[in-house]
Amino acid sequence: MIEIDPNLVEEYLRELARHGAYGETGVWRPVYTPAWSAAQDLVTAWFEDAELEVRRDAVGNVWGRLAGSEAGPAVASGSHVDSQTPGGRYDGAFGIVAALVAVKALRERFGRPRRTLEVVSLCEEEASRFHAANFWGSRAIIGAIKQDELDRILDAEGVSIAEAMRSVDLDPDRVADAARGDLDTWIEVHIEQGPVLEAADVPLGVVDAITGIRHYVVHLAGRSDHAGARPMIGRRDPMAGFAEIVTAVLGVALELGPPAVTTVGRVQAEPNLAAAVPDSVTFTVDSRHPDPGLLETQHELQEELMREIAARRGLSLSWTTPLDLPPCPCDPSVVAVLERASAAQDVPFVRMSSGAGHDTQNLARVAKVAMVFARSKDGRSHTPEEFTSSSDAAAATGALAAALHELAY
Repeated sequence: MIEIDPNLVEEYLRELARHGAYGETGVWRPVYTPAWSAAQDLVTAWFEDAELEVRRDAVGNVWGRLAGSEAGPAVASGSHVDSQTPGGRYDGAFGIVAALVAVKALRERFGRPRRTLEVVSLCEEEASRFHAANFWGSRAIIGAIKQDELDRILDAEGVSIAEAMRSVDLDPDRVADAARGDLDTWIEVHIEQGPVLEAADVPLGVVDAITGIRHYVVHLAGRSDHAGARPMIGRRDPMAGFAEIVTAVLGVALELGPPAVTTVGRVQAEPNLAAAVPDSVTFTVDSRHPDPGLLETQHELQEELMREIAARRGLSLSWTTPLDLPPCPCDPSVVAVLERASAAQDVPFVRMSSGAGHDTQNLARVAKVAMVFARSKDGRSHTPEEFTSSSDAAAATGALAAALHELAY
């Protein structure tokens, strides 16, 4: 059994949370901001203290390397350092800390590994500053960033992501240099962000699939009329159509049953007046399922209902899909390693799917992947109230360490 000090894990998490601290327990740390830079500088110092070879790549991912005695592709672990605005101190940050503590414990107890181990603090995952920059850090690693994105993607103040990179001494013209072709295995540790583990009364989840996600931005157009003078019959009211569509698309997920989920999270009416039927309503639909076939069924049913409702109400309908991330099955061999490692650490676990998207989905294009979840109190995440106990965090870190030992030693 590999001993992990829960106090060390907690100490690292608290220290990292000082950079971008928001209230008592929150974190506000968007990519390429002063708080983000300070956090990456701290991670760099930690990696150096752990006697890892440190480098910062072209998009600002920070890598720590423990060289193996044999040549060959590396085994890597880590997560993202940016946060929601505001977020909590565990999402993303815990995966960095867990990887660092695990590799540090392995080096101190077993010395040099046979295969190279790497820890990474990914620059961005949340898209909290640049809403079109989802998974910027991991997309750079797989070579999926397009050059035109650098000037096209803007934050709320109109700053391009290229300008933001230059402000932290990164050269946007070198983004392609961040691509990696030498990763064999990737394991990401993360808080669960949901209630499954707490309901099962187990501290750990071994993830065998990550959900597919499609984001729709839907535009319904009708006709603006006076709220009193226009009778109900004959209205072309996009808000009424929106209300019916919300019920319909949520109903599809309810009918399919868990783990299908659908969320309507943002809506804007034009004109946004209390005494007027709007001309148009624009809203988002977030539709998720980890099974590729069932996800396609879910999308088809939801799209059919949106079309039918719009046509029946005399509304024009259009949508874009700015995010269409396919489901990601985890590698069975890596899942098996994690299950053996959890058993060896005497940590109860369940096998489960992830309802949230993660950098792991991108890295699956260049490596064998799997994930470990630590229990989230009350299933909370993307909020300052998110919390994972130090004992659960240490249990997940120990399982990671045991898995990395099997893979690299």
